[in-house]
Amino acid sequence: MSFESKVVWVTGASSGIGEALTNALLAQGAHVIVSGRRADGLQALADQAPERTLVLPFDTTDYDRLPALVEQAWGWQGRIDLLINNAGISQRSLALDTSLDVYRQLIEVDYMAPLALTQALLPRLVEQRGGQVAVVSSVAGKVGTALRTGYCGAKHAVVGYFEALRAEVEEAYGIGVSIIIPGSVRTDIARNALEGSGAARGRSDANIENGIDPVAAAQTILDGLAARQHDIVVAEGMELGALQLRTSDPAKLFMITGKEGARLARVREELGAGASVDPGAVNKS
Repeated sequence: MSFESKVVWVTGASSGIGEALTNALLAQGAHVIVSGRRADGLQALADQAPERTLVLPFDTTDYDRLPALVEQAWGWQGRIDLLINNAGISQRSLALDTSLDVYRQLIEVDYMAPLALTQALLPRLVEQRGGQVAVVSSVAGKVGTALRTGYCGAKHAVVGYFEALRAEVEEAYGIGVSIIIPGSVRTDIARNALEGSGAARGRSDANIENGIDPVAAAQTILDGLAARQHDIVVAEGMELGALQLRTSDPAKLFMITGKEGARLARVREELGAGASVDPGAVNKS
């Protein structure tokens, strides 16, 4: 499937994977609705092809605005061919040091927000008897890993909702549902991640800095969407191996993740409760 002349809505479009996806879609001739909280970043994207870009800035958890936003997005070209729920936030904190408010925020941003936008758009897609919905989950949506209890919980929930939605709408209405499963991609996700107090972490980590280039990640994602793949994996090295072990040898996977958890527990005991700790490096080879 070519994206030329397709109408695509991308959330979290002003940075990271969302920005790379938007650039690639515009280069292919798509009409792109760009959403996010940073209007200036969205406008910079739109300036590349103003006649093919609609800027719709909003906070994805502002649920009261969704009906009007969907109306505006749909009315722009009279249809939407693909919604990519990309906006999200990560976590870098041990459960012992994480406040309940952080868990609530992760659930709202990473699970409820894509669910709410998809629910708001879904009747339109059913009416047009076609289209495609995608969500960016994570390897953490399939594999539980230390420092991300809330993030893993939200991303696992995303997988459950969108897999169940696929069962309801793919054959019945011709609506494709794709779940995007990235590992470490070189973005600001770790820098913007929530610590246990709810503060932004403010620094990246080795896994992200050595991660997949976002342009390459975007191309893998678009290739998968064009093929209407159910799961689109964007991972390599030990992260890809972890996905495979989850099915082939879960006991081995749990042993590996448990050792990392034990290492982090020792670090916490040395540094004290609430200390900001770093994940172990992932060997990409």
